[in-house]
Amino acid sequence: MQAVLLGSPETKRTIYLKKAAEQADLPLLFLDWENWRENRPKGPVYLKIDPPKWESSFLGELRNLTEAYKQELLEAEGIWKSQGAKFLNTPGAICRLLDKRACKETLVKAGIPVTQMVNRPEGISIACGKDLMEAMRETKVFQVFVKPVSGSGAAGIGALRLRPGGNEAALYTCAYLNREGKLYNTKRLRCSRDPEEILKILDALLSMDCVVERWYAKEEYQGCSYDLRAVIQEGRMDFLLARLSRGPITNLHLNNRPLKIEELRLPDYVLDDIFQCCKQAMGCFPGLSTAGIDILLEKGKRNPRIIEMNGQGDLIYQDIYNDNRIYRHQAEIMKRELYKEATGYE
Repeated sequence: MQAVLLGSPETKRTIYLKKAAEQADLPLLFLDWENWRENRPKGPVYLKIDPPKWESSFLGELRNLTEAYKQELLEAEGIWKSQGAKFLNTPGAICRLLDKRACKETLVKAGIPVTQMVNRPEGISIACGKDLMEAMRETKVFQVFVKPVSGSGAAGIGALRLRPGGNEAALYTCAYLNREGKLYNTKRLRCSRDPEEILKILDALLSMDCVVERWYAKEEYQGCSYDLRAVIQEGRMDFLLARLSRGPITNLHLNNRPLKIEELRLPDYVLDDIFQCCKQAMGCFPGLSTAGIDILLEKGKRNPRIIEMNGQGDLIYQDIYNDNRIYRHQAEIMKRELYKEATGYE
């Protein structure tokens, strides 16, 4: 059996897993998404799958790109399984987490606390900005996030605040609507209070198939609200990082502030609640050994709620530039699986 990484060349994911493999004395074969079929080894492998690089910033392509990726994952699963492959995360498990709505519904059915989805009565859809505002008034939820079902890294996310009893609204988003009515991801957060612009952006977003979720007040630290990114591997929390922001969207590439979890001085019972919540969520998806999980703590209560999960959410800059703990654990897993295959011993 051979250890294999399927991904994109010269990304930080590839570079730092290779470094971890070298430290573990693990021979690691890299395969590029561009030509993996013709270059793959023919014998059994232990495979880690990283995402391909997407260069487009046009949000209208998100769904097609994601669906094409899902199809490639499932085709790859069949090919690799036919030659006896084992996986860090199975392609099927990765696919299930690529759909935010289906992932959230799975967690809800399991009784795991999540950020609540906002829906209208059965049979009535939220298809445009006007529908969304009506749904917010009907449910008396006046702050929501609008997220494309497919996508990551805050691409296409909008945080909408509606004034109860009035028409005033504010929309925070990195999405930019050009003159042709196409949405682009600018990776820069801005706030619009112009009613006409807000409705146009929401109309364009909701045409892409989105989930709408309640916007919860989060715990704060030094005047900033924060949420958490956990990386869970083999039932172990390998990393937990706070992401601080003065705005509603906390993604670190938007110049938000990372903070070591120790600096929050959270009580042990809160940290245990976070871990148990994540561990239960992982158990809902067979074939999932590692995942990045975003969690918020409700302001004043510190109750954890899962925002979303990512089956390829293991890249944390604050880790790779320090201990590289996450990828070192993955190298250990791969080395152990190869030893087990070669010797028959655990």
